[in-house]
Amino acid sequence: MKVILLKNVDNLGEEGAVVTVKDGYGLNFLIPNGAARLATKNAIKAQQEEIRQASRKLSKKKDDALALSKQMASVEVVIHAKAGEENRIFGSVTTQHIADGLASLGFAVDRRKIELEEDIRLLGVYTAKVKIHAEVEAEVKVRVEAENAAAAE
Repeated sequence: MKVILLKNVDNLGEEGAVVTVKDGYGLNFLIPNGAARLATKNAIKAQQEEIRQASRKLSKKKDDALALSKQMASVEVVIHAKAGEENRIFGSVTTQHIADGLASLGFAVDRRKIELEEDIRLLGVYTAKVKIHAEVEAEVKVRVEAENAAAAE
């Protein structure tokens, strides 16, 4: 009996694979548990069409992410913070501050998708990585400035 796997099954195959199994295993275990369905000609064609459409959607999302990455590379987020002696800021700049700065520029980014290589505790220019897609990252410049010029001096 041939079945199309709807889930990954150990020692049998991955989701979407067409495999041959014994009748009892297919009818009594795989199909009732929702792990597989009968592999008729129409079901196989439908499965191939779903796979084709899913891969097209994934490539479209990746292309959109690459375009967004190029836009974000030209953006600089300016964050104002209270600064004391030796250009040290009170507290630190967090990914939430960067996400808010990006939102004000029109980019909606979750703070958990932003990575900083080091804690930002001094005034200056830093680079933050933004994970846009599983395969696409953007680098954003973050400029930390004093709230007023007198505090920087």
